[in-house]
Amino acid sequence: MLTFKRTTLIDAPIETVWEFHERSDILDILTPPWQPVKIIKREGGLDIGAITEFQLMLVFIPIRWLARHVECEKPYFFVDIQEIGPMKSWRHKHQFTSQNGQTRLTDEIKYEIPGGIIVEFLIGWWVDSRLEEMFKYRHEITKKYVKNNN
Repeated sequence: MLTFKRTTLIDAPIETVWEFHERSDILDILTPPWQPVKIIKREGGLDIGAITEFQLMLVFIPIRWLARHVECEKPYFFVDIQEIGPMKSWRHKHQFTSQNGQTRLTDEIKYEIPGGIIVEFLIGWWVDSRLEEMFKYRHEITKKYVKNNN
């Protein structure tokens, strides 16, 4: 199993950062414009049982990704897992920690790539680099939005 983690300190209270993530258009805002991702459906907000369905394009092949929220403790964290998608397993914890009036935003993903340890060794670095690129963008956008609306 591989782990990806990114953390950022945001100059806004925890409630503000959480409320930003509750927006109905949050996935449109946080999806990098260069990524071939189409949001099909989002239902249930951040609560347990909420679902998000995406369509990813891998070269010219459309791939369905369905994630379900399995844990939620407002305003501290929520967790989604992949139910259908390209990974063997995927667990993404979005954590919000209050820190002297600011918020520490941490995204931690534990995942397995189909094909086992050899495939993980061969392309795990590439998946991590894509995750780093995406979450760097997401964290920067979050900082900008909450700063401008705080």
